[in-house]
Amino acid sequence: MKAKKRILFLMSDTGGGHRAAAEAIRDALMMQHGDAVSVRIVDVFKDYSTFPFKYFPDFYPWIVNSSKTSYGWSFKLSNTRNRARVIARGMYVTAESKLKRMVREHPADVVVCVHSIVTRPAMHALMAGQTRPPFVVVVTDLVSTHYFWYDKRAERTLVPTPLAFERGVLAGLDPARLRITGLPVHPQFTQALTDQATARAELGWNPDLPAILVIGGGDGLGPLEKTARAINSRKLRCQLAVIAGRNEALKAKLASRRWKQPTYIYGFVDDMPRLMAAADILVTKAGPATISEACIAGLPMILYDAIPGQESGNVDHVVNGGAGVFEPTPRGVADAVASWLAEGPEGLAHRREQARQLGHPNAVWEIADEVWAHANQPRIPVKRKMAARLASIVGAGS
Repeated sequence: MKAKKRILFLMSDTGGGHRAAAEAIRDALMMQHGDAVSVRIVDVFKDYSTFPFKYFPDFYPWIVNSSKTSYGWSFKLSNTRNRARVIARGMYVTAESKLKRMVREHPADVVVCVHSIVTRPAMHALMAGQTRPPFVVVVTDLVSTHYFWYDKRAERTLVPTPLAFERGVLAGLDPARLRITGLPVHPQFTQALTDQATARAELGWNPDLPAILVIGGGDGLGPLEKTARAINSRKLRCQLAVIAGRNEALKAKLASRRWKQPTYIYGFVDDMPRLMAAADILVTKAGPATISEACIAGLPMILYDAIPGQESGNVDHVVNGGAGVFEPTPRGVADAVASWLAEGPEGLAHRREQARQLGHPNAVWEIADEVWAHANQPRIPVKRKMAARLASIVGAGS
């Protein structure tokens, strides 16, 4: 009996997209190869790093929601080839023993990295041995990709958009090692999509009224309440669904309001494919996973928020692709909703088609095929010259 192919995913829970991407690819591999594959997902920051990186998963939500300007500046200032290299080298120096222990504790036939800051330090740790497994990077930012993502030593770097590809070439990667695949969306998302009439019947929504879906992420963050209230104030001929996520206080507050159209208030949901299939317009922040899912569902977007730097390109991607607009105020969102509804069914159908054009429903399968192909490649000898150079760099930083 053949030994299972061991696949190690490197990520961290700084935002939900990294784990979601790893789990999507993992489950696609399991669907395709079943018992022939063994998968481990490791949170590198929590389990194999030192202060301050160890606490990034805890601090990240607060940072991006309370200190957006500072986060945007730090993203911009660190986003050059030289600075990214120096910062990554510094992270490796401070966590060298832990990262080497990670490599020992998780022997793999292929390593898949789905987090930008982890990419280069993890490769440094792998280069410390005599041989190493192939290294595949799956970029989970849509457009505004940081230089952290790009390491010339990676066998394959899979990117979601042409602009992310161009960024990789600027970072010095061989174009032959880059590939545009789209962002990995869980196979169950596409499989669970249905027609609008069926989705509305299952949800108990009105079959005839246009439906506006408003979401703020798993934690219900952002100006969700103000945005919903602004739409409500217009007394539009529509129905409204608001996802408060895990924010129980917000859910209760929304549920207690008087609404001027049929309105459905949800907490955390696990049936987003059905909700997106039932809706005509999505109001959301510019998160890459949500944008990718909406495009696959053919759901046009009104974006009301974006993390500076990291998500700025996502806004351009949606707007320039004709899949939506950016309105950073509740009033602007309400104006856009009213304008779109005034276009009638034909206008909404055209917008849906524009959104669908940006979708990559097969991305997760293409990525899984790449990972599997590299898992079946032999280990790669580490050039002693490179290993000696790395050792001197680490020694100089000690």
